Amino acid sequence: MYKSLVIVESPAKAKTINKYLGSDYIVKSSIGHIRDLPVSAKALQEKERQAPIPQDLSEKEKERIRKERAYQNLVRTMGVDPENGWKANYVVLPDKHKVLNELKKLASSAREIFLATDLDREGEAIAWHLREAIGGDPARYRRVTFGEITRPAIQKAFAEPGELNMDRVHAQQTRRFLDRLVGYMISPLLWKKIARGLSAGRVQSVAVRLIVEREREIHSFVPEEYWELFADLKGQRTFRARVVACEGKKFEPKNRQDIDDALPALRQAAYEVLDRQITPTTQRPPAPFITSTLQQAASLRLGFSVKKTMTLAQRLYQAGHITYMRTDSRTISPVALEALRKMVGREYGDRYLPNKPNFYQSGETAQEAHEAIRPTDVEKRAEALPLDKDEMRLYDLIWRQFVACQMTPAEFDRTTITIKAGVYELRATGRVMRFDGWMRVLPPRSDEETILPEVRVGEKLLLVDLDPVQHYTKPPPRYTEASLVKELEKRGIGRPSTYAAIISTIQERGYVQLIHRRFYAEKIGAIVTDRLLENFDELMDYEFTAGMEKALDDVAHGRADWQKALDDFYADFKTTLDRAYERMRLNPPVPVNIPCPACRLPMVVRTAATGTFLSCTGYEKPVKERCRVTLPLIPAEESVAVSANEEEGSAEEVLAKKRCLICGTAMDSWFIDEKRRLHICGNSPDCRGVLIEEGDFRIRGYDGPLIQCEKCGADMQLKTGRFGKYFACTGQECKNTRKLMRNGEPAPPMAAPVPMPELRCEKSDAYFLLREGLAGIFLAAHTFPKSRETRSPLVEDLARHRDELDAKFYYLADAPRTDPDGNNAIIKWKRKERRQYLGSAKDGKATSWTAEYHDGQWKWSKS
Repeated sequence: MYKSLVIVESPAKAKTINKYLGSDYIVKSSIGHIRDLPVSAKALQEKERQAPIPQDLSEKEKERIRKERAYQNLVRTMGVDPENGWKANYVVLPDKHKVLNELKKLASSAREIFLATDLDREGEAIAWHLREAIGGDPARYRRVTFGEITRPAIQKAFAEPGELNMDRVHAQQTRRFLDRLVGYMISPLLWKKIARGLSAGRVQSVAVRLIVEREREIHSFVPEEYWELFADLKGQRTFRARVVACEGKKFEPKNRQDIDDALPALRQAAYEVLDRQITPTTQRPPAPFITSTLQQAASLRLGFSVKKTMTLAQRLYQAGHITYMRTDSRTISPVALEALRKMVGREYGDRYLPNKPNFYQSGETAQEAHEAIRPTDVEKRAEALPLDKDEMRLYDLIWRQFVACQMTPAEFDRTTITIKAGVYELRATGRVMRFDGWMRVLPPRSDEETILPEVRVGEKLLLVDLDPVQHYTKPPPRYTEASLVKELEKRGIGRPSTYAAIISTIQERGYVQLIHRRFYAEKIGAIVTDRLLENFDELMDYEFTAGMEKALDDVAHGRADWQKALDDFYADFKTTLDRAYERMRLNPPVPVNIPCPACRLPMVVRTAATGTFLSCTGYEKPVKERCRVTLPLIPAEESVAVSANEEEGSAEEVLAKKRCLICGTAMDSWFIDEKRRLHICGNSPDCRGVLIEEGDFRIRGYDGPLIQCEKCGADMQLKTGRFGKYFACTGQECKNTRKLMRNGEPAPPMAAPVPMPELRCEKSDAYFLLREGLAGIFLAAHTFPKSRETRSPLVEDLARHRDELDAKFYYLADAPRTDPDGNNAIIKWKRKERRQYLGSAKDGKATSWTAEYHDGQWKWSKS
């Protein structure tokens, strides 16, 4: 009997959906995209690339041939041809051939093929790629979408299947082509003009601009001193009031002298209540979550990164616990709304249930067919579900926000007390909750209530103490992940589904880094931003980027032609790019008065994709005379006495920085060694201001700049690379490295790789090495990074090479080679407990057997 094939994106979703469909359906996962534009490609065939250009041609004709070959090279690499109807070269992803072959086999005997990928543009594109890659009669393919993975939603979706929405596919394809175009055509320019290894992105570069401009605002900010004067007063109980006026004029002390002038009169004055006002106020409940607000709330309340939030939300959705997590709509289905109101009335009483449902307005571009993010069953609390700790915390946050959105407002009395003290006037304000309303379910993040005592007009108060407080005006705060998402959403840059990828990409490229949950712009990020702004002002313009998102929305809704949108962009972009190759400024080194330790020639400060460092000017000499000495520079932010809990971008941080003697901008600080610190103008390389400070320096949380190399005994120095700080051995022949952990301690030494030439890779001609990483031991291709193939080792793999292993792995090599059923034992890693354990597999699928190592013995058990 022929069955229907259902294809979803993830194995977890397949497992959940399989429970709700009968035996007439086979549910399989594509594990994400099945094909895409090529990741890499050889530009031209060898004979074509090396074919000489005939010498009898004119110079004009020779130049035409060179440009044509260069363009063919670019098209082959990008996988899309912008000058020939945007013809795309889609290829099956290297690790998806096996998956695709299985799907083709199942599709060949299927009655119908249901494409049940996610309901956003990316899901629509995955469904289209699946149809194109599997092939066959298009009439057999049906499209089903659902906002939640529950039995009613699944059954309804399959009862009313639809067709592929090609407008959404074209919108996703247009975004993909635009991103390819910008990345693949601007990046070579950056390599040529600034430094190797750089890249640009249509949306990511604009996000970096936000962070760079905020960094510039902080650097150029000059804090100003001001004071506040508080009085602790006693009536029925003690409370605090602030001095706000003197002789009818606003009291604004600028320095300590202004405070000292006021203190004697305030100490001798009689304090009397002049006025007391109580104003009833209410606070409406928040709207249910959309993608961006969930990311912000999870960051602020739970401390989750945007990427972690979306990963956890994906798991909750695939398990059927919440509705689809990529949405910009605040609507709630009538069925869910009715169930929620019944629950609120039953659990909290009529006082907490509004007479009519609360409705919330979505954004102009919201897809109203979607719902807000909510629990699929409001009756299920987090503790009743089989969730891990972080999943439970996120689900609980979603549940509370959803329940609160349909509750009554919280009610407060806002109280203001005005006090007279001679010629001075003081004021105290507070807010007293009279009814908690929705805050019963979702308490505010911090205690905003200042409870004031009951006082009467004319009542005398006793002065307990005067407390002058010094302040400095603060620059704008640095972006957190939450505030960056909020700013991107406010400006219309990107879409909710892209925020996590944007934030991850700008960090991976080394343009920004996250310190104490605040974004800092790296120097190379600032240089790239400046050069792009000078040469691609339209591409980097916030309004243009937001307008492009609206154009993509028009394509998705069938209001615009996707090829015309691409053609319009490419025409201007190509002209701008050609002009940039001629006009873009270089990234010149900054001279500094530090002699090279090898040849004594002066050194210069260079900024590259890997960071900022000192380089000898002798590198510019002929090859045989060239001096290649470089010195690492370690960012000195951690030497500034600012705790991780203080607000980044505070006046204290700015005041701690040196000021450039040329332009007055705050300077960036770097350690050269224990005795020297280098200060470089924040506007470098455009400003050449530098300053060398001598003293005794040490990085906070780290016991010295040197540790001993466990391999050769030489010193290991702290350096900064693309992925953060690490220790590198100074021995001439030793290339040993060790990471610097978050607690400031060096990571424990890793065991040397063990070659296992008998174990061949499946995806290349390489063989495996046994390596140790932060997640235990694993097998990796010996040609890394050319081949990135990895897999978990078998116990028998280690047993064959026991004599070559580090002694700490003997217990793994001596472990049982099979489980009680005779299946091969596999060495695995428990991430949360950070230890190795054993699993097993039969016919490529994991079994339920696991083994733990306790008291010198391995013990098998079934889960």
